[in-house]
Amino acid sequence: MMRNLNRRLEKLIDLARNGEKIRIAILGLGSVGHYLLDYLVAWPDQELEIYVAGRDREKIEKDVNIIRVANVIKYNRSKTIHLRLLDLENLDSLAEFFYEVQPHFAINTSRVYSGLKYGSISWPKIRAYGLWCPLSIRYIRNIMLGVQQAGVDPMVINTSYSDAVIAWLKSAGLAYPDFGSGNLNHLIPRIKFAAAAQLKADCLEDLEVVLATSHYHDVVISKEGHDDGCPPLLHINFKGKQAKIDLPSLWQACALAMPTDAKRNMMNAASNFEIITKTLMALKNGRRALIHIPGIDGEIGGYPINLDFQPGSVAAATFNEDYFTLDEMRAANRHSIYFDGIEKVEDGALFYTDELLAKVKSEFKSEVPKKIPYTDIDLVSSQIIREIIKPVS
Repeated sequence: MMRNLNRRLEKLIDLARNGEKIRIAILGLGSVGHYLLDYLVAWPDQELEIYVAGRDREKIEKDVNIIRVANVIKYNRSKTIHLRLLDLENLDSLAEFFYEVQPHFAINTSRVYSGLKYGSISWPKIRAYGLWCPLSIRYIRNIMLGVQQAGVDPMVINTSYSDAVIAWLKSAGLAYPDFGSGNLNHLIPRIKFAAAAQLKADCLEDLEVVLATSHYHDVVISKEGHDDGCPPLLHINFKGKQAKIDLPSLWQACALAMPTDAKRNMMNAASNFEIITKTLMALKNGRRALIHIPGIDGEIGGYPINLDFQPGSVAAATFNEDYFTLDEMRAANRHSIYFDGIEKVEDGALFYTDELLAKVKSEFKSEVPKKIPYTDIDLVSSQIIREIIKPVS
């Protein structure tokens, strides 16, 4: 498993250990890309060369300049940043960009319908996010096609609904991202805060959280403080020993008030930053790191992953099965994502649940198809924009 990811990791070991610059491409500079760029410029532990690409050069230049200036004020340092024009709907533009830059990491932070949190429409009415999957897949599909056309081999991180999007690409026999970010990554800090309060722990570093669940449970626990009768797979160690936790109280304490505007994307940017920095530091220093990734290796839902580059170990990314088997995690994730409106992904098609279809018809007067073949992504995403987003936004 994870053969392609591990091949790419092997190629980065010497670069990281020799202190060479790592090239990072950020595709889209909305709020996620803006925060991520700020975090990367401030990071002191690795030399980076950063390429920021998007359709509006004037906006990108302004955003990059304010980040450069702010980081010199704070830390008296900056990093090499290049600006590029890029149309994510144009495969030739993407291929040209990737061929020129030859990035080691490429992060998709873009959205087809920008300036809108899709969940602000779907959660209050249908309590499911899977509806937006055809929109979430469009740009990352183009990015992967552009990577292939350019003949380059970066590690790709996707930021939009990776729980099902990456599986959809893999199911269609296409190239797919190595990592997804967000979702369960956002729930783990809440769990640590809540567990620390129960255990009267003074230091969050004494807590280790291992979690397997899909996007739905990040949202329902974070917003409503319960697991909807379908508990995620969760293991908490405190100072190396399994902690006894009252789960209903834990979930309730996870419902922290959060902004719903662009500031919320600080978390998604931090998830991308965690993937990049933990990966590079594990490679560079011969360490083991635990990360949580939605959509890893084309699996539905989110999983704990070991990055192990300790001396004497087989250098690899692997599923962490210390507490749950892979089959147990797969089953829990499929159960969880069903609540989010995704019945299954197979043979290049995504299937909505009947419950989601009924809710969408009732609330939005839209009849989206149950089965969406890969070839119909553009058609259905345009229908969703026309019939659901535009009438209510």
